[in-house]
Amino acid sequence: MPSLFPRRQRGVSAVRVLGWLIGLPLVVGLSGLLAAVLVIVLANDRLPSLDPLLHYQPRMPLRIYTIDGVQIGEFGEERRSYVPYRMIPAHVRDAILAAEDARFFEHSGVDFVGALRAALANLRAGGTAQGASTITMQLAREFFLSNERTYPRKIAEILLSMRIEEALSKEDILERYVNQIFLGKHAYGFDAAAQTYFGKRLAEVSVAEAAMLAGLPKAPSAYNPLVNEPRAVQRQHYVLRRMLENGFIDRATHDAALEQKLVYARPKPSYSDLAPYVAELARQMVYDLYGNTAYSAGLNVITTVHSRDQRVANLALRDGILAYERRNPYRGPEKRLELGSDPDTVRQQILDAVDEAGDVEGLLAAVVVEVTGKRVTVWRGQGDLIQITGSGLELVTEAIGRKADEAIRLTPGAVVRIVEEEDGFHLTQKPEVQGAFVAMNTHDGSIRAMVGGFDFENNRFNRVTQALRQPGSSFKPFVFSAALQRGFMPSTVVNDAPISLIDEIPDEGPRLWEPKNFDGRFEGPMTLRTAMARSKNLVSVRVMQRIGGQYARDYVTRFGFDRDRQPPVLTLGLGAGLVSPLQMTTGISVFANGGYRVDPYLISHITDAQGNPVVVADPKISGDESNRVIDAENAYIMDSMLREVVRRGTGYSARKALNRPDLGGKTGTTNDSFDAWFVGYQPTIAATAWVGFDQPRELGVRETGGGLALPVWIDYMKAALADVPEARLRPPPGVVRIDGELYLSAVTPEVGIRSVGMNEGGLTTGVERSSDAEKVRNELF
Repeated sequence: MPSLFPRRQRGVSAVRVLGWLIGLPLVVGLSGLLAAVLVIVLANDRLPSLDPLLHYQPRMPLRIYTIDGVQIGEFGEERRSYVPYRMIPAHVRDAILAAEDARFFEHSGVDFVGALRAALANLRAGGTAQGASTITMQLAREFFLSNERTYPRKIAEILLSMRIEEALSKEDILERYVNQIFLGKHAYGFDAAAQTYFGKRLAEVSVAEAAMLAGLPKAPSAYNPLVNEPRAVQRQHYVLRRMLENGFIDRATHDAALEQKLVYARPKPSYSDLAPYVAELARQMVYDLYGNTAYSAGLNVITTVHSRDQRVANLALRDGILAYERRNPYRGPEKRLELGSDPDTVRQQILDAVDEAGDVEGLLAAVVVEVTGKRVTVWRGQGDLIQITGSGLELVTEAIGRKADEAIRLTPGAVVRIVEEEDGFHLTQKPEVQGAFVAMNTHDGSIRAMVGGFDFENNRFNRVTQALRQPGSSFKPFVFSAALQRGFMPSTVVNDAPISLIDEIPDEGPRLWEPKNFDGRFEGPMTLRTAMARSKNLVSVRVMQRIGGQYARDYVTRFGFDRDRQPPVLTLGLGAGLVSPLQMTTGISVFANGGYRVDPYLISHITDAQGNPVVVADPKISGDESNRVIDAENAYIMDSMLREVVRRGTGYSARKALNRPDLGGKTGTTNDSFDAWFVGYQPTIAATAWVGFDQPRELGVRETGGGLALPVWIDYMKAALADVPEARLRPPPGVVRIDGELYLSAVTPEVGIRSVGMNEGGLTTGVERSSDAEKVRNELF
């Protein structure tokens, strides 16, 4: 039977099958190779420009410093401190290479030997024990690519790495890597990470710390030692082992690093404790100039504030406010806990409560654990129990014992505040009252210290610049200066006697007004100089009657006060307008520097990331006649009157404490003691202290500017003037001395106003002005 498939045809079919078996894979392989080549060619053509890497401009945060170089603020999403290659410690470099790319200095961007080694290690481990990405590849991904896991992206990464290696030296590549890579907690670059995790600069870290940092690039969140220390330590040990295997360290160094106990830094806030109000105000000013660019351009803002002065100002205001708290009743615990019976549970309850309450300006949160008649024991959940006795219980005496009011009684579980004093711990309370302090150079207006409140973290409202309060009697110097221009003299006798007046109140109309002195007493006729020293309200009212509210309002604007906030009425002489502490400091400095208005300024200069100046302050200065706002003669006489306030008046405690004659100033207490002020100066420094509640209410019937604000001013000036020689001022040519008193040469007793209000209030004298003098006065004024 003939075969259906002849033998010859079967042979041909076998050859064909064999051809297909050999040819098909070859064609597929060649096609794949051609496709890969095509992909590489296309990818290479589409690769981004290397310019961002070649001309590296890292995003650097805005940093703010005091004039003496202390950092007080840092703002920006990326915290970074640039470190050139030559400044990278060898052990830090070795740790990075051991962790990420041990053959970095041997390959050309792609480490094929390392990739094979990693593949074998991963095969043995059954996972991804080692990675194959080089430092150059990581840098390419960081600058130009996403983290998606695709072949085109990987090819682009390889090609970019090769191009980077051709364009940059190994040192330049590693320098960019060390400064660019993200390492968690807003830290970009290893120097920023060293500060974030260990509170050190990169040059200061140990081998153990370097290994911990070098373990972060693989997964910053997973190996963050502040969040997951066990896992971070495991990664650190791996890095140390790799350093040993690659010969970067010897066995002894490796073992010592393993034994080192790491101490981590507390999270660094944007604002330092030294000058948060200064940093925030400077930040706002720079933002107004540059917008959001300010937070990434690496600007360095150098303020005029001195770190030593700022520390003293912080402490002075803090002590003044705490002293006020000690004079007032205890308001009771901040919170009450139901403590459990299990010691571990109690400890955790206390730790949580202390953490929630937070420490405020040295006032430590604690929880009462035991109360006896003469002892209160508190604990912070860690460390020793703290026993408070004797003077430490003065504030809370009424809160101890069964008879104590339930609302304030101290019992176990009460969350309280303690403060450490020289004689041990005292129970205290978080203040409700607020305060402000500012000091400036009277020559150029540079701000030396600024404290905008007691607790910045709780309330960022800057009372130095933003609070508008009535200045009370501290405003009298500006009105008396106006009076000198209207014919008054320091020797003018004014009657300190009762008076009933009809005063026009804007938007309210006329009202009957019977002003009083703070102490409620009237002392009859006295000179203007004495009235200033004793802060007599009735004298100020009669001065305002004579010079007129409109004139006084217009005159005081030359000191820097807002005209619209100064009512043209008699009460302006008692400080019924609205001012800020900074405005008061600016105003009082006019008397200190001889009559010049120098506007306050906070920023000395701004530099770019390379240290080149981009903004430099050009302040107004005293001595420049274009800045003169009152005559030198007026300023000199007012200075003598303000020194009298300190020598024998309401500011006497400053003279007693500082023991120098070149101090001038004025106390101020508003109606119902809502505000307490002291505004004063030494010829080189002017400063203002204010104390009050944000929502105005009475400070206390016995509280005054001299008792509340002046001690703050004294504590600051005691340190600020420690090395400042006594200033001796010479009278200008237009001032004459007659019978021991100072006069403007054009306004002597024969010409000036000799008396005011002598026939009012039932307290009279025979002092009158002659008719001839009246004619001359009318011609002059």
